[in-house]
Amino acid sequence: MKRTLGRSGIDVSALGMGCWAIGGPYTHQGSPCGWGDTDDQESVRTVRRALDLGVTLFDTAACYGAGHSERILGEALAGRRDEAVIATKFGHVFDEETREALGDDPSPDNLRRSCESSLGRLRTDRIDLLQFHCGGADPSVGGELVPTLEALVDEGKIRAYGWSTDDPLRLAVFARGPRCAAVQQQLNVLEGNAETLAMAEEQDLASLNRGPLAKGLLTGKFRKGDRLPENDVRHRWDTDSGVIGLAIDTVDALREVLTSDGRTPAQGALAWLWARSPATIPIPGAKSVAQIEDNAGAMAKGPLSAAQMRQIEDILRDAGWERRRFA
Repeated sequence: MKRTLGRSGIDVSALGMGCWAIGGPYTHQGSPCGWGDTDDQESVRTVRRALDLGVTLFDTAACYGAGHSERILGEALAGRRDEAVIATKFGHVFDEETREALGDDPSPDNLRRSCESSLGRLRTDRIDLLQFHCGGADPSVGGELVPTLEALVDEGKIRAYGWSTDDPLRLAVFARGPRCAAVQQQLNVLEGNAETLAMAEEQDLASLNRGPLAKGLLTGKFRKGDRLPENDVRHRWDTDSGVIGLAIDTVDALREVLTSDGRTPAQGALAWLWARSPATIPIPGAKSVAQIEDNAGAMAKGPLSAAQMRQIEDILRDAGWERRRFA
């Protein structure tokens, strides 16, 4: 399965690989920002296995693992760079040595510094899609970045750009830029902003879907009472009650539809996104070969049918579920 990265005309696999998890642990003000411990060599094997399976889009960020995710991705793509489309992000600042996130700097000067640093960590001469990572920044700040992003395209350092935001008003600012190609938005069976997706469709932009598996909830592996390690960003989840508990119950109700036609629950959740819009490109995270093999297997089965999509909406309504960003 292939899709086009918005106005850029760049062809990519319909499924990308999110690289937040392979960055390993890092913190912000003492709280975990990563996804627990990682094995760097397994991460390298995972990226290379993704390429072997036809996954060509890899989404990372300068801050993931305080630069470590970009370094691992660059190592994994050595000798195979031309097979891959690299998307990364700028806007958050960090200390690589202490692996600590320090805050935001959305200035044009930091954009240039971050771009150069990312090129070095990724071991590449160009970034295919550079995305603004500060989803809640004032729209005027975004507007100040567009001229610099356009200049970076002209200089050959990036091929296209986008904003990681769930707000259509912020997206509209970037969409005015000629080489804007994408928005990265939270979107999955349980949550997401339909207005942002509609704007992506109207503006001929790709919708990269972060959290397509709702931070693992849609894999169906979570049960009431489960707890995650303290260095995992999800360790504060209350799986027994509240919105996470309701989500677990809702996913159980969805299981039969999501696993139709021989799919795993994760594959069904990805198939929902492809059926939702021709603009969607889910980017589920993976930090093991087994995870990327499961995710990539969804491409062979394609999108859900219209009837299956209606079944899912009926189940969500009966469960009392309202789409929101919750995880």
